[in-house]
Amino acid sequence: MSAGVLVVMETKGAGERRTGGGAAWHRVSTEALAAGQTLAAELGVACSAAVLGESAAIAPLAAELAAHRLETVWAVGDDLLAVYTADGWTAALERLIAQAEPKFVVFPHTYQVRDYAPALATRLGEALIGDVTAIQMAGEPREPLFVRQWMQGKLNAVYRHRKPGGVCLLSVQAGSFRADAVQAGQSQVREFAPKLAAEMIRTAPSEPVREAAQTVDLSAAEVIVGVGRGIGEQENLKLVEDLAQALGAELAASRPICDAGWLPLERQVGSSGQTVAPKLYLAVGISGAIQHLVGMKGAKTVIAINKDADAPIFEVADIGVVGDLFEVVPALTRTIRG
Repeated sequence: MSAGVLVVMETKGAGERRTGGGAAWHRVSTEALAAGQTLAAELGVACSAAVLGESAAIAPLAAELAAHRLETVWAVGDDLLAVYTADGWTAALERLIAQAEPKFVVFPHTYQVRDYAPALATRLGEALIGDVTAIQMAGEPREPLFVRQWMQGKLNAVYRHRKPGGVCLLSVQAGSFRADAVQAGQSQVREFAPKLAAEMIRTAPSEPVREAAQTVDLSAAEVIVGVGRGIGEQENLKLVEDLAQALGAELAASRPICDAGWLPLERQVGSSGQTVAPKLYLAVGISGAIQHLVGMKGAKTVIAINKDADAPIFEVADIGVVGDLFEVVPALTRTIRG
């Protein structure tokens, strides 16, 4: 197999000053790895992955990556990568790409990637295809087409990389590729020293902003019960809360519920809230506006309960229940509890 796809991995809280303990992969990073493996398989080329940081800190991460189906795991180590900076990541990846010569570089579409990837693309004389939701193959020889959304998901746009001999840079939207599709295997770890100089780093990072302790990470939930304006009044939320508790699920909401102050904003799913990809998303009283669907379309199974048989949510639901949620939800909760 020829050199083809390079996936740039990211850890949770990447770039933080740590006094101890390990790091975990950002969930979208693992989804990007699945996308990279799929793209490489479709093109018949090799897939590799890279992790950046201080050499000793990334050694266990590189070893963990080596248990996946990859040609090479690049451990990009330098003291100046111990704390994230856009300058450091840009310079290190520019040098890695020159060494590895991939045809495609896949990033998770995170805040960090949005910070440095455009600068990296500019240095390489390329464009970044951001927030990709799907990869399609077309033509002969087969060529990848990258789908991204416009107008909050109302339209899809299709992009292709046209620069001869260039490298295609793309980031994948959270929830668009399944992390559990990553293939296991064995690969070699190669250390790469980008040889950065202190004068390359133009910023002095301060301590990272800490999220509030009560912040809910819906993106990590396997089961989510979402509630919409069909619930009618705030006092009725207990019906859905009981269902979520019976299922061991996280409670989420569409924007009107959070705008009304009935649930905190951290539980909002949609284009202006969190993007989720649970194994099960149970939508209760949610009509299915496109702004909400954008945030939960990555769910493996969608069950919708709504009295309106023409509600858009039924177009994406695997199972649809047309009925009064005030009758259906309590009955469902009782059944689950036995």
